[in-house]
Amino acid sequence: MTTISYTARPIAPRALKELRTTDDAGRRTDGFTDAEGGSPLRCCLRHSEPGERLALVSYAPLRRWASETGATPGPYDEQGPVFIHAEECAGPSGDALPFTGSHRTVRRYSAEGRILGGRLVGEPGAFQRALREAFDDPAVALVHVRAVEYGCFLYEVRRG
Repeated sequence: MTTISYTARPIAPRALKELRTTDDAGRRTDGFTDAEGGSPLRCCLRHSEPGERLALVSYAPLRRWASETGATPGPYDEQGPVFIHAEECAGPSGDALPFTGSHRTVRRYSAEGRILGGRLVGEPGAFQRALREAFDDPAVALVHVRAVEYGCFLYEVRRG
């Protein structure tokens, strides 16, 4: 049996540079100091530490993906809040799937940007299986891992 590993993709550096000035809702980005820590950072795929400078921005992951691929997600083009470092960071360290300690939704998308379904994942060990099941469907081009409690985008996993 072949084991496939899946890679969580943070927000791309070019998009981060843009988001640190103006977010995907057209608002100017303002940073703040995170007093408590624990915010899920989409730039480096880890939780923030107390005292780090962050920004909370509106991000449209399908719109950004569609601009690279030519897809037309139509009404599935959502935008929502994500935390990023206010200044450039080193990005992720390591290749483990992040943010798996809570219930998550693995949402499947076609190459056209249409939702093909999703799955609730409750156990950290079930992520690999959920991703394998998603990509066993040849119509699935990518998946978004999202927080259940707020529906926020956490990261993307692409086919291959």
